[in-house]
Amino acid sequence: MTSAKQPDQRKSVDSRQKGRRENDASPLHFPALTDIPGWLQFFRQLTYMRYLVVSVTALAVDMGLFLLLLQMGIESMSASAVGYSVGIFVHWFLSSRKVFQDRVSQRGTAERTQQKAMFVMSALLGLATTTAIVGTGEWAGFDARIAKLVAIAVSFQLTYLLRNVLIFRTSRTA
Repeated sequence: MTSAKQPDQRKSVDSRQKGRRENDASPLHFPALTDIPGWLQFFRQLTYMRYLVVSVTALAVDMGLFLLLLQMGIESMSASAVGYSVGIFVHWFLSSRKVFQDRVSQRGTAERTQQKAMFVMSALLGLATTTAIVGTGEWAGFDARIAKLVAIAVSFQLTYLLRNVLIFRTSRTA
């Protein structure tokens, strides 16, 4: 990539960031109850709502694979780890393109590599939390699916805080 293109790309990223911050910070104007396109636009503007949609998608992948592996006879902690790991890949892919796209560092930079590494570390922390909760729950006599639901709630909050506050913080690109 030539250096002449980098300022143009940076300008494009800066305008996306400004627009996203303005959308998220602007006062909420609720559309009419029957205005479906208006509601879709409203929810698209909210970072937490975008994160929630991405998380539900990644969770569907995680849970689907977890249940499939349980059905195949894989032990619960391993099934939980595999499901979570694949779900994390889906989460990075969607988060970096649909949720935090205005806060993702330029491709090919040390800062982008650092963001990816930190995202993986947050995922590993979430994975450790998930497998520990599922393992402890099963050891305590709870159904693995119930333990997995508890793990989902705890891991979701932990990883969201890490990603929103540390990994994709606004000051990285401001």
